[in-house]
Amino acid sequence: MKRRNALKLGMSALAGLYLSPLLGHSYILNAPAFKGVFEPTWDSLSKYQVPDWFRDAKFGMWAHWGPQCEPEAGDWYARGMYEEDSWQYKIHLKKYGHPSKFGFKDVINVWKADNWNPEELVNLYKDSGAKYFMAMANHHDNLDLYDSKYQPNWNSTQMGPKKDIIAGWEKAARKAGLHFAVSVHAAHTWSWLETSQRSDKKGALAGVSYDGKLTKEDGKGTWWEGLDPQELYAQNHPLSENSLDNGTIHSQWNWGNGVAKPSEAYMEKFHDRTIDLIDKYNPDLVYFDDTALPLWPVSDAGLRIAAHLYNKSIEKNKTVQTVVTGKILDEQQRKAIVWDIEKGHSNSIEPLPCQTDTCIGEWHYNRDVYNNKRYKTAKTVIHTLIDVVSKNGNLMLNIPVRGDGSIDELEREIVTEVGVWMKLNSKSIYGTRPWKIFGEGPQQESAGALTAQGFNEGKGKPYTSEDIRFVQKDKILYATVMAWPESGTVIIKSLGKESPYHTTKIKEIKLVSTGQKLTFKQHSGALEVYFPNQKPATSYANALEIIS
Repeated sequence: MKRRNALKLGMSALAGLYLSPLLGHSYILNAPAFKGVFEPTWDSLSKYQVPDWFRDAKFGMWAHWGPQCEPEAGDWYARGMYEEDSWQYKIHLKKYGHPSKFGFKDVINVWKADNWNPEELVNLYKDSGAKYFMAMANHHDNLDLYDSKYQPNWNSTQMGPKKDIIAGWEKAARKAGLHFAVSVHAAHTWSWLETSQRSDKKGALAGVSYDGKLTKEDGKGTWWEGLDPQELYAQNHPLSENSLDNGTIHSQWNWGNGVAKPSEAYMEKFHDRTIDLIDKYNPDLVYFDDTALPLWPVSDAGLRIAAHLYNKSIEKNKTVQTVVTGKILDEQQRKAIVWDIEKGHSNSIEPLPCQTDTCIGEWHYNRDVYNNKRYKTAKTVIHTLIDVVSKNGNLMLNIPVRGDGSIDELEREIVTEVGVWMKLNSKSIYGTRPWKIFGEGPQQESAGALTAQGFNEGKGKPYTSEDIRFVQKDKILYATVMAWPESGTVIIKSLGKESPYHTTKIKEIKLVSTGQKLTFKQHSGALEVYFPNQKPATSYANALEIIS
């Protein structure tokens, strides 16, 4: 796809000034991009090879944190607060007032992040066993959480905390020796924030428009005087088909099914903001919350961003040491970028490395989840990690952050407990590769199928001591027993003498967490392993080191 704006206006191939009728101001298009081995096509990007650091890391932590965490009312708040009679709308009325008078831009203004200590949190995550850390660079609310050249007014250095959030996270991650990643979600603001164009259908303010269509001229005498809300909301456009149906956004995530097509200026601005992010903070991984790549297939912006990231890495490292993730990928796209599975995991060994992303609560902090103690347990996190790793995946775990930048004591307990298991068992996780089969047992037989982005977590039966997950490293086989056997004996059918998977005689078996050698018998149809009487502290998942 040619860059039509540049051609029409006679701009150079690298940069040009464009007056956007949509946004009402001028900005630079066509941020400089690295040229090199990779071209912005799926054919070219499919030559990509996933770097070993990512394949070895297995476990990352994510701070999915921004101004939508300030109300402590869960995910997609900036959209839900404009949905009349929704629970988030009702919270907004009570906490802030009517969205015609106090919109999301005003939520940004009261977000201060005054208890944010990135170094302390990143060190906590490192102690839990994370090998890479990811920070959210923007969400669908469109506020850049960094010193953004192409979103110069609506970013966190100018608004709310008046801090460079990404710079703070990056510094902490580099100091801790972790690989640094960013998540980018802002491509969808165009349709996602269409709810801000609405008005109440009933009540005293029926028919009074919410603040989604405000312009610079409307700001006289307000705290945002001189600023243009359309630079943030991007809502000076017709609604998508069936926009008043709150669920339609999901079927339009791939920029089809009647979605209002974004303007060229909007798409190019997103491209330039993301290139600026990459060039300023040099992330090792860029996560996109998009089908395939951002704005695909209505724009090649995402392809150009991926090519830029890969070429930039080659310039520095001689090989590609960076990662791009995307969702709902076809076979060719899975070669070009890493497949990300949201709140789910594959039911088979994937031929190429992939990543599962999930959260112990909701993506954005929700006070109700804390009050009612509805977080995932450390046991659930560990079971997810083990299963994902056995199928050639990594786990990216979000720990919801409060608006003030802190996490609560329940979250700390979970993170700490995960760290206890990892310290005892991590040799069965880091640097491993899939074995001939990922495992055995009744849990997998009940697992749900992937749907859309993923969304099959928690659909199978609970793990028992009959459920085993396998990985291998340095000619050692690791078999993790997913519960402590109350009978004292674990039976592994895949490791019998006549098994087609394991054809060599087993010489020694150790419990990884303690180093204790275990007695065993290898029968023709199964391996029997006899567990000790004393349970280790983390007996809900028990890695065995099997040497032949």
